[in-house]
Amino acid sequence: MLFVGCSTSDDVNTDQHATYNTTPEALITYAQKELSDYMTTPNVNENNFRLTMQYWQETIYVNESNYDFTNRNVSNNVWTDTYVNTLKNLDQARRTIEAYVPTFQETATWPGIKKNQLAVIDIMQVYTFQVLVDTYGDIPYTQALDIEAYPLPKYDKASDIYASLISKLTVDINNLSTASDAFGNGDVLYKGDVGKWKKFGNSLLLKLGMALADVNPGLAQTTVNQAIAGGLMSSSGDDCKFQYLDSSPNENPIYQEVTSRNDFIAGKTLVDYMKTTADPRISVYYRGPIAGQYVGQVIGSPGAFASFSKPGTFTRDATTPGTLLSYTEVKFYLAEAAARWGIGGAPATLYNDAVTSSFTDWGMASDAAAYLVAHPYNASNWKKSIGEQAWVAMYNQAVTSWNFYRRLDYPQLVAPTTAIPNAGGKVPVRLQYPPAESTTNGTNNSAASAAIGGDKLTTKIFWDIN
Repeated sequence: MLFVGCSTSDDVNTDQHATYNTTPEALITYAQKELSDYMTTPNVNENNFRLTMQYWQETIYVNESNYDFTNRNVSNNVWTDTYVNTLKNLDQARRTIEAYVPTFQETATWPGIKKNQLAVIDIMQVYTFQVLVDTYGDIPYTQALDIEAYPLPKYDKASDIYASLISKLTVDINNLSTASDAFGNGDVLYKGDVGKWKKFGNSLLLKLGMALADVNPGLAQTTVNQAIAGGLMSSSGDDCKFQYLDSSPNENPIYQEVTSRNDFIAGKTLVDYMKTTADPRISVYYRGPIAGQYVGQVIGSPGAFASFSKPGTFTRDATTPGTLLSYTEVKFYLAEAAARWGIGGAPATLYNDAVTSSFTDWGMASDAAAYLVAHPYNASNWKKSIGEQAWVAMYNQAVTSWNFYRRLDYPQLVAPTTAIPNAGGKVPVRLQYPPAESTTNGTNNSAASAAIGGDKLTTKIFWDIN
């Protein structure tokens, strides 16, 4: 499914390993898988946010639990996953579509299909650029994908990128029309369902708006209201998920990691919280209770695999989908918007909806009501209520969980005493720029580092002002 088809000539000057002729559908499938793989994988060379959010702990090699991300060139790999494997392939799909000359039979339908396809591509690029901004701050944006014109792209201001993403996404949503097709089955996320792409687009707009809640509340509220009016995800059936397969190389990357090596065990922070709150989801989040109890290891410390609970059985299923954006996540944003500004409904009701949706996601809907009675919404400290419950609910969306944590300052995670000095005794609030950028794009990288206040794990993203 994921091999990009190509045809090459016998010319000795032709690279036999390059793709010269391909379809936009193949590029879309590949880009979606690469994006989902990055957001989903627990591979310590790429995505360590399950460790950062203290869901999991490493057994032997604990560098990443202690925030040493340079040892494995993590940022270089994130940069490649997003810019090269996702954004550049999406851009090539766009170029292919724009260059396509329809046949006579396609003349009537092609304009609508083309408009939908370009909108879907752009929406995925908006999603990916937001991930990059939220990870690094200022990044290459306006010059990022035109390597011929800009081999050394400048870095744009993060707040400017956000404003641009909101504007672009608004246009994309308006351009989508259910009267025309899009990518069909080449679109693994929604199988060409334009109506679901509209809901995803508006839900992504909501996410962008909520990120700005503290730093630009005016734009945030306008964006949130616009997203709600446009129509958000209305059930878990609208979740944006990449469906993995039960065959190599298309298994869920979590499955690939946890079944090949005994590298991960439960993190003490979340295990203890769920035990204290009598959260029944612990039975699906983790497996292998020790002597009848779930046991997590202290963050930053090595631990014998046999002595601690393990990631749940869902991690050992090759077909577990990767989630890019979920209905549960949307409900937490709505609860936060209601708590902040009275937008969208009653905060307590939306909080209950969000928690219930999480329980439903894990096949435990019948347990939600009792849990909510024991852990009701607290209007006097709504950041704690929403922040802690979002942290638990986003267990399998760790990159998203990191955003909730930084914006709401809950849960109040404590860095391990063994953390590297560069962390300043704190849980990281950004990744440092890739070393490859400092060597190949040094002038622009140095300017960006100075502009954000230093290329550090402790330098806050522009919207993280508290």
